[in-house]
Amino acid sequence: MDFELSDDQVALRDGARSLLDGRSAPTQVREVVDAGGGIDDGLWSAMVEQGWTALAVPEDKGGLGLGIVELALLLEEVGGHVAPAPVLQQALALDALVTGDGPIELIDALTSGEAIGTVAFKPVTSDGATVTGRPEPVIHAPLARVLIVRTEDELFAVDGLTSTAEPAMDRTRSLGWVSLDGAPAVRIGGADAVERFIDLGALGHSAELLGASARVLDLSVEYAKERVQFGRPIGSFQAIKHRCADMLVDVEGMRSAVYHAVWALGAGDPDRSVAASTAKTWCSDASRRVMASGLQVHGGIGFTWEHDLHLFVKRAQLDGISFGDATWHRDRLGQLLRSKIEAGQPLL
Repeated sequence: MDFELSDDQVALRDGARSLLDGRSAPTQVREVVDAGGGIDDGLWSAMVEQGWTALAVPEDKGGLGLGIVELALLLEEVGGHVAPAPVLQQALALDALVTGDGPIELIDALTSGEAIGTVAFKPVTSDGATVTGRPEPVIHAPLARVLIVRTEDELFAVDGLTSTAEPAMDRTRSLGWVSLDGAPAVRIGGADAVERFIDLGALGHSAELLGASARVLDLSVEYAKERVQFGRPIGSFQAIKHRCADMLVDVEGMRSAVYHAVWALGAGDPDRSVAASTAKTWCSDASRRVMASGLQVHGGIGFTWEHDLHLFVKRAQLDGISFGDATWHRDRLGQLLRSKIEAGQPLL
């Protein structure tokens, strides 16, 4: 198990960070937020042009042929910049299509950025040719054409999505209700595809949570060095030192959990689902602690609209419950580990 990034991976991460520093700075994110939320079209076009949508698509299907490690690096940067773009949703939709029996025309449309894809976590029902159900509000549904949905043991693609916009607390992303009543759908996979769909979705949101939490830690430490109270920087007070130290422990724990899950999924490890649910459980809980501590370190200014902190807090709130919250993934972990025990397999 080697967590050392290659030179190409470091270059990819640095290139993504450079793009987002220039195109998803807080002032630019606020322009999208003030306009009602959704997608920064210029940023999204730049991402498509640089191949972000094609990143993990196999070369024989028109992509760059990279893997989960590279995708996770991008998503960590996306979370750290609260980028108003459907990078994660597009990646999940494309992965479901390319690893399953997805129609090539849908793969081409999403890879090229011609269409936007999104995903729903809550199961629906299906008769094999149509799907019925009302999933939870779906991220970027108002702007998407393609929707990937699941039953308990099958995965489907719906082309021609319609939705009703829902006001979102996290206004760096759009949100919409989707009502499927016998909607035509293409079956693209069975139980294994559903498992991968859940694993990758959990990992993707965990990577975004890691990026957002690491950024809040940096903002908090920087503020603690600058804010003076009683004639000295507040970072010199033991209570603030301890809180920042606790934030660092949480962030590094998130990083370890996410990187292990990245390795497990990329290597096809038998315990990849355990790793993915462990990462989502830890990151959902730890990010809440980091965000709460960040607000405490910043004091009153951290609660204001004028400060950037609320952008990360709201982003983390939605990421934390998307693709299963901590409680859902604890239940899943219990089921996975119980199955191993009943099969006489070691837990570690």
